[in-house]
Amino acid sequence: MYQPIPPRSPLETMPTMYDLPSELIEESGLPDEFHCMQADLLSETCQPSSYPPEEILLASDLNLYYDPRHTQWYKRPDWYMVLGVPRASQQRELRLSYLIWQEGVTPFLIVELLSPGTEDDDLGQRLREINQPPTKWEVYERILRVPYYVVYDRYENNLRAFKISGIRYESIAIAENRFWLEELAMGLGLWQGVYQGAEGLWLRWYDHRGWLATLAEQAESERQRANKLAAYLRSQGIDPDHLPV
Repeated sequence: MYQPIPPRSPLETMPTMYDLPSELIEESGLPDEFHCMQADLLSETCQPSSYPPEEILLASDLNLYYDPRHTQWYKRPDWYMVLGVPRASQQRELRLSYLIWQEGVTPFLIVELLSPGTEDDDLGQRLREINQPPTKWEVYERILRVPYYVVYDRYENNLRAFKISGIRYESIAIAENRFWLEELAMGLGLWQGVYQGAEGLWLRWYDHRGWLATLAEQAESERQRANKLAAYLRSQGIDPDHLPV
């Protein structure tokens, strides 16, 4: 008796991150030194209390494949955050790309660091060309409907932020170069300071207590705390280097 073969599910037939390119050397807009440092600062200071760290993906220049009907189409955000997906705990699990049809979760926030060559695309001022993939703005706003989209222009020290409202992005009012995201109990703002040895105006996360600490600042805080404890012990006649076991 004839037994029909059932169709395979899309999860079985769609390409995986191993089938799609993770980078194209000739692609314009690949990260320069500032892009790498700024992405590091965003990742180091992104500490939302409402989500466990193991359920937050923070990605920089990781290809974002967004359309299961056109599996070769992708965008490459400078930095983005995805909430509610497992973060790799083993090296072999690290993502080569982020595929919407496999992950099933849209980024919560995307940050683009404006460059002269990408300004029109980043700000939705470039029209889609015939027979070409949609622009960044179209993908983020209309296809993926990313809740928050942030653009930072370091050349003009200009921070712009947008939030999905209905079917369009609406500009978020920014006061003193900061804006608050209630869902994360954190905000993004421009901070003047030194990061990785470079002085400048940087995009950084903050909470109700102030700017969230970088790894170097956390280490320095721990060092100062240890020094204070050692000084107190010495004032009590105890040698901190020879404590009883």
